[in-house]
Amino acid sequence: MKKQTLFNSLKSTILALTLVLFTFTAANAQTIKNIVLVHGAFADGSGYKGVYEALTRQGYHVTVVQNPLTSLEDDVRATKLALDAQDGPTILAGHSWGGVVITEAGNHPKVAGLVYIAAFQPDNNETALKWVQTAPPAPENGILPADANGIVYYDKTKFHAGFCADVSKEDAAFMYASQGAFYAKCFIAPVTDAAWRRKPAFGIVATEDKSINPDIERNMYKRSNTKITEIKGSHAVYISQPQKVANVIIEAAKTVSGK
Repeated sequence: MKKQTLFNSLKSTILALTLVLFTFTAANAQTIKNIVLVHGAFADGSGYKGVYEALTRQGYHVTVVQNPLTSLEDDVRATKLALDAQDGPTILAGHSWGGVVITEAGNHPKVAGLVYIAAFQPDNNETALKWVQTAPPAPENGILPADANGIVYYDKTKFHAGFCADVSKEDAAFMYASQGAFYAKCFIAPVTDAAWRRKPAFGIVATEDKSINPDIERNMYKRSNTKITEIKGSHAVYISQPQKVANVIIEAAKTVSGK
């Protein structure tokens, strides 16, 4: 009788502890609703309008960083300022050069996960240029040598075909006219602390990319064990396929939230 009483008491205690643990875990599991978007070279934040709209319709709070493109340090600083303003855990996403930025800025304590959108994903002591050189450029690629001010632009005659072939000519013309002044020193700036080594990462391969060879994207993502999604689109896939890109960001938010 005493053994049965002891057994019942022990069983009740275990059940109570399990309930407490479950309640504690549920209370502390935060649903991620904050998204910070970082643009790349030859672009500005306005290109994220479609992704912004797709995410906000789903209830996400979205911030678009206008990074200056003057140096890796400056772009990381601008991104961290945006992260400082978030009220909780955040998914940090970057396109193209923005992938280098989020690799460094992703060490911010509010970053819960990373999304690479046809983006560079260097490791420690690696540069974007190192990865560019691992595959021959497409004939459509129009990245020009740095000018006298150390700024790199995209060839106007190749911009549509090389950067954003799947948007209209009118949209491509606006994108060319509004591109940021990208300083060449960004390409040779090494990452010092790759956040993807500690935080979950998701990567989009733009299968029709003429600015970054899609195999370069695949090779970077495979090395880092990034969850890969392939989307048929140009380098500007976030503009031409905003809902599909938003879906990957939402998947990242839900996965990291444990939903």
